[in-house]
Amino acid sequence: MSAAPRLVVVGAGPAGVAAALAAARGGVRVVLVDSAARAGGQYHLQPPPAGRHHRANPLQRAVTAHPRVEHLPHATVWSLEPGPPPAGHLVLLQQGPADAAGRGVRALAADGLVLCTGTHDRVLPFPGWDLPGVVSAGAARALAKGQRTAVGRRVVVAGTGPFLPPVAASLLGVGARVVGVYEAGRPASWLRSPVVALRDGGPDKLAELAAHTTGLTRHGIAYRTRRAVVAAHGGDRLEAVTVARVDARWRIVDGTERVVEPVDALCVGHGFLPQLELALAAGCAVRDGRVLVGPRQQTSVRRVYAAGDLTGSGGAAAAAAEGELAGLTAAADLTGRPADPARTMAAEARARAGRRFAAALAATYPVGDGWRTWLREDTLVCRCEEVTYGQLREAVVGRGADGARALGLACGAGLGACQGRMCGRAVADLAAGLLGHPLAEADALDRRPLGHPVRLADLAGLADDSSRRPPVD
Repeated sequence: MSAAPRLVVVGAGPAGVAAALAAARGGVRVVLVDSAARAGGQYHLQPPPAGRHHRANPLQRAVTAHPRVEHLPHATVWSLEPGPPPAGHLVLLQQGPADAAGRGVRALAADGLVLCTGTHDRVLPFPGWDLPGVVSAGAARALAKGQRTAVGRRVVVAGTGPFLPPVAASLLGVGARVVGVYEAGRPASWLRSPVVALRDGGPDKLAELAAHTTGLTRHGIAYRTRRAVVAAHGGDRLEAVTVARVDARWRIVDGTERVVEPVDALCVGHGFLPQLELALAAGCAVRDGRVLVGPRQQTSVRRVYAAGDLTGSGGAAAAAAEGELAGLTAAADLTGRPADPARTMAAEARARAGRRFAAALAATYPVGDGWRTWLREDTLVCRCEEVTYGQLREAVVGRGADGARALGLACGAGLGACQGRMCGRAVADLAAGLLGHPLAEADALDRRPLGHPVRLADLAGLADDSSRRPPVD
């Protein structure tokens, strides 16, 4: 009797867990791969276990309880290759603590893939953003929720998006003093139209927003819209920030700059960027920085599905709905047995609502192109390679670099340790502004040979000694 088909789900946040459970119920063997110690993602992030009485989050308990789900924690997928028939893909991963020497290498033959790799923070460059004490909003919240650690004592939260108030609330919860929350956009139209949140996001969204807003007011924290941190100042570390009023395009309104001090931490976030490496490695079609999916989460590649923030940021509930739909679709495709119609229709309805909610969020919190005027000639735009805006401008205007690869060769932007993960989108936008049209081959900034950093010794060992190549299971 042949074994049940195997589905590999990458990412164990709300989308990945929902996909794994739905597919397992449909008769598929599931391997759930995630870099964290426990399932749940950032939304369900908890402090590390304090003892044997520590309670797992609901998603972790559900994953552990299902007999057809194998959860691989502390595991990172660094490459996808065509699999040996009849498998569709070969999933190469390493497992173990990230700082451990000799992490184990494993290769999984996958009949199907569900990609739920999520996003990372988008942070725009500005003068002083490379100072110690300037961190991404997501990192600050992860430290507060996961380690009960505040990034500073006097903290400013700035950027754009509904994520800023929860970040401030998390910081308050671990004893930081939040000096101010500065939103570059103007979400008043969203707040004046709660029917959108009620219809597509659910009443929990409004309740959550109200709770965070009330918490800020209770602590006397100003939440200012159309305000942006346009510069950070300090010697060896952050000491102060300049806040200015900005117009609808995010250009500084003359005469509105003021210095806020003392400040020892700045948490900044300008939305999120999907982690596209594995989707591009699998050959999935991408548009506007998002993976294109069909009505049931199918990508352009056979038996590869995507769900959650990879297709559009609409929150945990929307991600879970897309994940469930992807799992149902994958199980039906792999087993040849149709999914339960009622469950499929319900998941489709929730996923559609999530997409509308994500679109509304994107329209409410756009990033204006005026941020480019905040930069000086000596402002770093690529921190790994220490490329300044002046050097980038010279590469584009003076040397005619009009494509992503040419730009990297001309000035080094995107060629450092992060391989453009932090600077790629900003560099592309800056180049487009200088060129007057989009940067050619812009998707090259998201195409990386490896989906995750791997030790050179591990790669060298696999290449030089065929006996050390990981067995396929």
